[in-house]
Amino acid sequence: MLFANSGKTFLKLTVMICVLAMLAACGRSGSSSGGSSPGLVKVKIQLCWVPQAEFAGFYVAKAKGYYEEEGLDVEIVPGGPDIVPEQQVANGSAQFGVNLVGSLLSHIEQGVPLVQIGQVFQDTSMVLISKKSSGIDSPEKFAGKRIGNWMGGNEYEVLALFAKYGLDPLKDLEFVKQAFTMDQFLNDEIDVATAMIYNEYHVVLNSGYKPEDLNVFNLDELGVGMLHDNLFVSRDWLEENEETAVKFVRASIKGWKDAIADQDEAVDIVMDVVEEGSTTREHQATMMQEVAKLVKPEGFPEDRILFTRDDRFRLTADIALKFGVITRPADIEAAYTNEYVEKALEGM
Repeated sequence: MLFANSGKTFLKLTVMICVLAMLAACGRSGSSSGGSSPGLVKVKIQLCWVPQAEFAGFYVAKAKGYYEEEGLDVEIVPGGPDIVPEQQVANGSAQFGVNLVGSLLSHIEQGVPLVQIGQVFQDTSMVLISKKSSGIDSPEKFAGKRIGNWMGGNEYEVLALFAKYGLDPLKDLEFVKQAFTMDQFLNDEIDVATAMIYNEYHVVLNSGYKPEDLNVFNLDELGVGMLHDNLFVSRDWLEENEETAVKFVRASIKGWKDAIADQDEAVDIVMDVVEEGSTTREHQATMMQEVAKLVKPEGFPEDRILFTRDDRFRLTADIALKFGVITRPADIEAAYTNEYVEKALEGM
């Protein structure tokens, strides 16, 4: 029996030594192959679209070393038409996500354990546009027309608009999946297009149209505007990583402040990460100007960047409920928190 027990002890020691050796090897491998400094905590942020000035603050924070100063090795993961940030965060592929608040509320209602810890855009950025030559100058005239949207979570405000004006997207009009270019609109394949005021609207203007050639349907003014780019995490991850969340938020706030203060520098940084040939510096500079107004609207305090305004969040939730984006009143207190922004500010 003594020999048997000794054998078991030896086996346990052997296994422990092997495990420790493997962990040490993994640590060396991770730091060299990933190019990250030893001791940095690796996290990913999943964007809702491709690299562009819409996300300038995060790119500036990374380029200027703010994340690394907080002990973080941050990978900024581009989005795309088939990427749903909420799903990527929920399944652990990323720790942070950026998307629309309406989409977040819808996922929470479906039981996905997410919580918003920051609000990047303080106002809605989505509009619908039509050509004045079409005669479509009010939502009532959408009936029988081809209305385009990217779908994939971008359709909530448009569906709310349809509901407000009593339009059934399955019967009263043709609700078309819009490509991530404005070609369908420019080629008269759709009558009304969805556009972000900082991006696609200017694509149309750059194609030769003038503002006076277009009807712009401002979703805020029409009473269905919801908050857009936010910052959210998984509740389960947050419970175990509160300090990491605070550090990420603090570095991101610094990045956004810098991006707004020096927009030329921010655009330079963005141009280093965009896909070659996909955009121009001029377009990104215009986008940066518009994005700065969304992150810090006129009169909005600089020390409230990434702060979620309760009135705007509640309005988004009310619109989402009223027009069927969600089916039950949202639990506002559980859906978002400013705790991590406030803690981040304490350390600045």
